[in-house]
Amino acid sequence: MSPALPLAGIRVLTFENFGAGPFGSMYLADLGAEVIKIENREQGGDATRGMGPYFLGPHDSHFFQTFNLNKKSVTLNLKLPEGQEAFRRVVRTADVVMNNLRGDQPGKLGLDYAALGGVNPRILCAHLSAYGRDNERRGWPGYDYLMQAEAGFLHLTGEPGTPPSRMGLSIIDYMTGITTAVAILSALIGVMKSGRGRDIDVSLFDVALHQLSYPGNWYLNEGLRTVRLPRSSHPSAVPVQLFRTRDGWIFVMCMTEKFWQALLGVLGREDLATDPLCADARARRANRDQLTVVLDAEFERETTAHWLGRLQGLLPAAPVYDLPQALDNPYAHAIGMVRSLPHPARADFRVLANPIKLDGERLPSRLAPGLGQHTDELLREVGYSEAEVASLREKGAA
Repeated sequence: MSPALPLAGIRVLTFENFGAGPFGSMYLADLGAEVIKIENREQGGDATRGMGPYFLGPHDSHFFQTFNLNKKSVTLNLKLPEGQEAFRRVVRTADVVMNNLRGDQPGKLGLDYAALGGVNPRILCAHLSAYGRDNERRGWPGYDYLMQAEAGFLHLTGEPGTPPSRMGLSIIDYMTGITTAVAILSALIGVMKSGRGRDIDVSLFDVALHQLSYPGNWYLNEGLRTVRLPRSSHPSAVPVQLFRTRDGWIFVMCMTEKFWQALLGVLGREDLATDPLCADARARRANRDQLTVVLDAEFERETTAHWLGRLQGLLPAAPVYDLPQALDNPYAHAIGMVRSLPHPARADFRVLANPIKLDGERLPSRLAPGLGQHTDELLREVGYSEAEVASLREKGAA
């Protein structure tokens, strides 16, 4: 890993599966940390290695590659004493031990600071769980969709009058992963000052609830129940929503009075500036449905491409793309967000780049590791001989 990357020299050991933990630790890996997945060979490693429908050979899949670029893989079985001893040797060389296990598991497996602080006083133990480790739900398994359901997201998504609907992506997983990465980076700075590590806890449920943001504050303080609105509209700013065009849809965001006036100029409807229906923000909010009818009639005169050509640079607007259109978008390719990363099983394999740039350059990408690819290398580094490594493997500890 290039020494120019800011986290070069930081070693992170992870016990992770699926999306939230791997997504967060991949940010650390992309930024230069040596992120080592500790996997159980007997269980096939990270569950996403065997998750279809598209595979890249044994113990590898498109799903696994999505969340594990730039990482290493070491196989250890912590349920065996020999595996625990090997793990503790590695912990002496590490900065972070991270997991996204059920809340009642880290203590049992010796992954918390109480177990590891004596081995390495500077170690940070980061726990990403469904509901946390210190409450009645610590033993509950949990996934993104469940958090969206209980935190109210399903009742805020979709059109009025339709069944509750989740977001199209596992946004709580990703936000929790990034939140954990931020917590780890902050705690690393703390260790530099104090010399002492600690436990870090982040849960899917807490992050989901926190993401309710201003609608949450509106309810807590004013009793306002934000509900679904037609056309994916903003709850207070108008017009901020979808509009029909001659050949599809466009999303327009008049978040300020300046943008509203600019829209009227493009549409040639300056007369609406003094119309009581929409003369100010309060009127537009009160008359949202009537205003939608008026603006639909204007937008339906031309194509989405026409309106984008007129609006871009004046006010925020975007086409409504499906997944192929979003990923085939020439702009996405021109800025380097889609990159080739040849795989032994697929020479034309492509991935999405990390969105962070350093000195104007996108972060490098390296294929996700094979199961146990770096086991021998790491065990030799912490003092095991070839014969001892072979013995660990024979016993099922590595």
